[in-house]
Amino acid sequence: MTSDGGIKIPSRLPLLLSHEGVLLPGSTVRFSVDSPRNMQLVSQRLLRGTSLKSTIIGVIPNTRDPEHDTDDLPTLHKIGTAGIAVQVVGSNWPKPHYSLLITGLCRFRVSSLLKERPFVLAEVEQLDKLDQYTTPATEGAAAEDEELGELSKKFYQAAVQLLGMLDMSVPVVAKFRRLLDSLPRETLPDVVASMIRTSNKEKLQVLDAVSLEERFKKALPMLTKQIEGLKLLQKTRKMNPDNEKRVLSVRKGGVFPGRQFNLDGEDEEEDGDDAVALEKKVHGANMPDAALRVCLKELKRLKKMPQSMPEYALTRNYLDLMVELPWSKSTKDCLDIRAARTLLDNDHYAMDKLKRRVLEYLAVRQLKTSLKGPILCFVGPPGVGKTSVGRSIARTLGREFHRIALGGVCDQSDIRGHRRTYVGSMPGRIINGLKTVGVNNPVFLLDEVDKLGKSLQGDPAAALLEVLDPEQNHSFTDHYLNVAFDLSQVLFIATANTTATIPPALLDRMEVLQVPGYTQEERVEIAHRHLIPNQLEQHGLTPQQLHIPQETTQDIISRYTREAGVRSLERKIGAICRAVAVKVAEGHRVTKTEDLIPESPTQKKKNIPLGKKAAPPEMPIVIDHIALKDILGPPLFEMEVSGKRLTLPGVALGLAWTPLGGEIMFVEASRMEGDGQLTLTGQLGDVMKESAHLAISWLRTNAKTYQLTNMVGSPDPLEGTDIHLHFPAGAVTKDGPSAGVTIVTCLASLFSGQLVRSDVAMTGEITLRGLVLPVGGIKDKVLAAHRAGVKRVILPKRNEKDLEELPANVHVDLDFVLAGNLDEVLNAAFDGGFPGTASTLTHPQLTSKL
Repeated sequence: MTSDGGIKIPSRLPLLLSHEGVLLPGSTVRFSVDSPRNMQLVSQRLLRGTSLKSTIIGVIPNTRDPEHDTDDLPTLHKIGTAGIAVQVVGSNWPKPHYSLLITGLCRFRVSSLLKERPFVLAEVEQLDKLDQYTTPATEGAAAEDEELGELSKKFYQAAVQLLGMLDMSVPVVAKFRRLLDSLPRETLPDVVASMIRTSNKEKLQVLDAVSLEERFKKALPMLTKQIEGLKLLQKTRKMNPDNEKRVLSVRKGGVFPGRQFNLDGEDEEEDGDDAVALEKKVHGANMPDAALRVCLKELKRLKKMPQSMPEYALTRNYLDLMVELPWSKSTKDCLDIRAARTLLDNDHYAMDKLKRRVLEYLAVRQLKTSLKGPILCFVGPPGVGKTSVGRSIARTLGREFHRIALGGVCDQSDIRGHRRTYVGSMPGRIINGLKTVGVNNPVFLLDEVDKLGKSLQGDPAAALLEVLDPEQNHSFTDHYLNVAFDLSQVLFIATANTTATIPPALLDRMEVLQVPGYTQEERVEIAHRHLIPNQLEQHGLTPQQLHIPQETTQDIISRYTREAGVRSLERKIGAICRAVAVKVAEGHRVTKTEDLIPESPTQKKKNIPLGKKAAPPEMPIVIDHIALKDILGPPLFEMEVSGKRLTLPGVALGLAWTPLGGEIMFVEASRMEGDGQLTLTGQLGDVMKESAHLAISWLRTNAKTYQLTNMVGSPDPLEGTDIHLHFPAGAVTKDGPSAGVTIVTCLASLFSGQLVRSDVAMTGEITLRGLVLPVGGIKDKVLAAHRAGVKRVILPKRNEKDLEELPANVHVDLDFVLAGNLDEVLNAAFDGGFPGTASTLTHPQLTSKL
């Protein structure tokens, strides 16, 4: 590579065809490589080579349009630049490609093409000297003629003039100054053309200028144009240090054309207009003084930033959000209580507590206009209408509605947003919701607040403490905004299936309203008021085509669904509508085509009427119990409690509460010869296991009183006997103290040999002294017993207050026994009473207070 004439490049060079830009000697440019030939050049030459010679390649501008590029080799440009690859980076996203950082060395001319594949290899002739870019200007030995010397001097003076108009404190300007002083003047056209903003076409003209005189003539107008544009800019706007970054761009490793800006002033004027418009919006947003000061400070920073800075877009997005937030926009509440009551009754059946609370809020709003928004929490099983009633409340008040789903959220930034120091930061869901609705007093529904998660990113439930605290949310601070926003006028409604998983501090900030499951009568009413009309509309049917009597609806509820809400009921009604839609569609098809199809000879011979098998059905189609079985199949549930399970001693019926509503639960016991061990199965929790041990201890203590014996007649029921207690279903986890009375009754039946009444269900906690303590979920448990066809329910005496919440028809259908001790429980659970109890006569019946 060396000779008497100086440093030489190899005579055979692999060629890189570039669509992206023009590489000039003395500049460094990054190229993205993804074409097959260029990819082969990188993989076979650059990555496999071990010598300096293998890193030298030729860069030829590809003037063909990349959108219409083909696999054929394009006509090669005659002049190119030899360069050394100083960096190679590979990536597979979004498609396989290499990124090359190449420093230009000298020009060359393509003499002949040696091969086209796998990459282009050509015989080249070197046109420039390599050492001129490294030799100091004072050592240049070439003698210049007068014209060339004049051009060189003029070009140098223009470059110095441009430098004088710029701020030397800016690093990129200082870099340009050092290059201007250190490099020989014959290299200045290439270096300056690569630094100032020029088009690829203009750079191609500089590249094609082989003679130094022609090169100066091509580059000097480009430099003059930049000086004139800078003069115009200085006249229209005072120069600041950031403007220099719009003229030059230098990267580590060499000088290259980066993202430069025109100096004619148009961009700056457009930026100024945008800033003025944005400032007007900031002043017109009616935001508090603290927020206004922050916005004006950010706006002042924005005016000084070039658009090329990444922080420019971040600041602009922040100001746009601040302007769009409803700092003082609100909707006027509809305070007509009569209209509100009518609308709520039309939208939802039952739910009296929720409706009463909304009407109370409206009444207080009439008396006091500055009332803070209440923070409600609707707790109840799935499918009872918690979310839909929140939407109805918003419509009743005349407010905007926004739903925020919190199920599975485990990052506190979802609530409070990200700080703006992070890449991709954004505000939290609360501020985003306010931006969406455009008012500061909407109804926010925080759905499934009991299903919040927790992770290394923080606890979202803790972040909600500020949002849902009436004493704090008037100055809620989102991390992204970093200024206070008033949430006190927002009506927050949270929904949950249970309060057990809600942190106590969060639960304390909310007004909890229980939403129990529906009774059978309420479901029938809801089906005929809402579900059936909605399903008919969704399936394109009319009441004249399909009629579902109330008796059929009751059969669907009692024999095909077992739930606290109405979702499963709605799905069953939808199945009926689809089956009827098939019949109606087939009838329409036959009616339209029977006149178009000629009667076949076979039909004439056998006198078969056309379309008889698919004749249109009579309207309306009435769904009776036979059609119900054909559509939905055999019944899934029995209407009454099966007496077959209570035909042997040692079986009792208990009541359990689940997030889905109340459930009935059988308890089974058996005994066999052994050494007095107690076996418990059915996935029981510790509390329920302790209840079983309590029941055994109490029964052993009172065995003589109640005439309880073991298998051979001994007064100790456990002597020589093992006891096995089982709680179906075995796959469901069970826990809680409320099964205590059921276990006692079950074991008393086993030890005495008497059968428990098949229509009795019970619940209650027991003590070692035989007292019956109160339990929760009474309404859900009683409704479950009512659905299952139970006639008598045994409850703790101290739960009498909970019976006032039951519907009147449940009071009529059920016989309630309030027991204060186990003696009363056993007396009511067996026909004719239980031996040894205080009274084996009929128990006093509770008189309803409703």
